[in-house]
Amino acid sequence: MTKNRLVVSDAAATDVVEQADWYSTQSGKDLAERWEAAVTSAIMRALHRPSTGTPCHFQAAELHDLRRTAISGFPRHLLFYRFDRRVVFILRVVHGARNLEALL
Repeated sequence: MTKNRLVVSDAAATDVVEQADWYSTQSGKDLAERWEAAVTSAIMRALHRPSTGTPCHFQAAELHDLRRTAISGFPRHLLFYRFDRRVVFILRVVHGARNLEALL
């Protein structure tokens, strides 16, 4: 079985770290660690089964191939990614109430 290759954008890595820092400051280290574990789980799910993410329906043509998946335990946060030819590219990990199309 051929494995998918994972690529994480700088923006997505920053999203995860900044949110972990916020959780740590607001609620403590335990919540920050839970966040990091939940994001890791979502990334692994996208990596191993990329077609299971929900297709996104944005106006911009360059965003038509994006998929999203919720972060377990943090249902308002979404992981956005695309995949092609065995590469899963993680674009962003953001709160769903933000202006998503502008962020992506």
